[in-house]
Amino acid sequence: MSPVDAPKQGTAVSPAGRLDTLLGKYTMYRLILLVLAALAVYSLILNALGWLTFGIPQMMVHLALCLGLTYVSNRGLAALFHVRPHSESSLITGLLLYFLFWPTFAPMDMAGVALACVLASASKYALAWRGRHIFNPAAAGAFVTGLTGLNIATWWAATPAMLWLLVPGILLVLYRTRKFLMASVFLVVATAIISVELLQAGLSFGSALWQALAQRPLLFFVGFMLTEPLTLPPRRWQQLALGAAVGVVFAVPYNFGFIANSPELALLLGNLLAFLLGQRGGLKLRFTGSRPLTPSTTEFVFEPSRPVRFVPGQFMELDLPHAKSDGKGRRRTFSLTSTPGSSSVKFGVRTAEPLSAAKKVLLALKPGDQVRATSVGGDFVLPRDQAKPLLLMAAGIGITPYLAHLASGAAQDRDVVLLLMARNAEEIAYAEELRTSGARIIARLADGSVPPSFITAAGTGVGGTVAAGARLDGASLQALVPDIAERSVYVSGSPASVASLRRAARAAGARRVHVDSFSGY
Repeated sequence: MSPVDAPKQGTAVSPAGRLDTLLGKYTMYRLILLVLAALAVYSLILNALGWLTFGIPQMMVHLALCLGLTYVSNRGLAALFHVRPHSESSLITGLLLYFLFWPTFAPMDMAGVALACVLASASKYALAWRGRHIFNPAAAGAFVTGLTGLNIATWWAATPAMLWLLVPGILLVLYRTRKFLMASVFLVVATAIISVELLQAGLSFGSALWQALAQRPLLFFVGFMLTEPLTLPPRRWQQLALGAAVGVVFAVPYNFGFIANSPELALLLGNLLAFLLGQRGGLKLRFTGSRPLTPSTTEFVFEPSRPVRFVPGQFMELDLPHAKSDGKGRRRTFSLTSTPGSSSVKFGVRTAEPLSAAKKVLLALKPGDQVRATSVGGDFVLPRDQAKPLLLMAAGIGITPYLAHLASGAAQDRDVVLLLMARNAEEIAYAEELRTSGARIIARLADGSVPPSFITAAGTGVGGTVAAGARLDGASLQALVPDIAERSVYVSGSPASVASLRRAARAAGARRVHVDSFSGY
């Protein structure tokens, strides 16, 4: 889902909220590119200080070779296949290969690096299904190059001196992608297997653990490659299972003749498993029309080229290429508001100024125009136990993931309270759909305006009247929903609003709060 503006819940902003706001200014691609670029500069500094021994000329040429060949080959292949090139993606691939192969002037080794760069770019087009590449390009290029015997990936980024910047960079990326749990599963499994092997070889526990984490490429692998959103299965449990499976294949030694265990092979096997688990391949969406939902939001309707498999509450990623980049990226995720099995897919999008370049593309669409959807995913789904009552909290256009739930009859089968936070009554989106949903709806409007008659105005708190727009704290939320401790609580909205509403829910007694991550990339 794309971030949205929402009523401010007070002036206090948590450190997590400030970090979310800061990182929200960068797409996932841009953030990874910046982190990898910083690591590349850091590696040159380490080499100048004597912590690395490659030689500055070798590293500079190696860096230029990786970046130049991936960029040029990607643009050439994009022209050949008549698609718009994704420059940031090609630069990320080049930087990954920079850290995978040993910097050297040996002709055969340089030829191997050059081949890996071209193969990595080619894999995005040749090893693809319905417009979606199956394998991590850098891993695919490195693996095939290893089979030729020209060069073998050494993953030299797994150097203790690199940890000082590598660890913060990886933590930043994992925080942005919300993949800490998956990364932890992989690290626990792989580290345990490697450490046991080293302990059997005679190392102490501390030395075995240090060597596994500091001298093996586990951290670099999980931070920049395994958790790449485009090559992950759609559900969290699938991602956790994938992390464990890849951890085993990564760490257990094996040799089948010309194929032996390597990080790149472990990743490729994981990519293949993820591909089989998810919506296999991208699909084309034909634009059929749009309608205004509120003065600041619009619904867009598309007809998919083939049926879309999804669960209510999940999102779809759209590829919205534009000539003039604004740094926010061409791929954006939006919650699906249509029901599974519908002949159309719908998205509710905030379209108030300032508009990103991607949203301008959406608004400029004419009936019959096509866009490409690259993936479906997300875990913002309701519990299977229909006896469990729910509290759904939405800030602004954060209401969108709930539409598919309600349209699928969620409020017909269970006790559902929907708490809306909006600037005013005009900004309540999907009013007709909410009226017929069967949910008990409460609205807290910042300007004190009166919501439609079927919605209860949330204007009374503990001890009397709560001023319009006042911060929704634990006490006022508990007054609105006294049995919140018995309900499964869901929160959706902008990162800052989600953080604030989650704190209020926990303070009100909620045992578990599910949030829509707004990760994007």
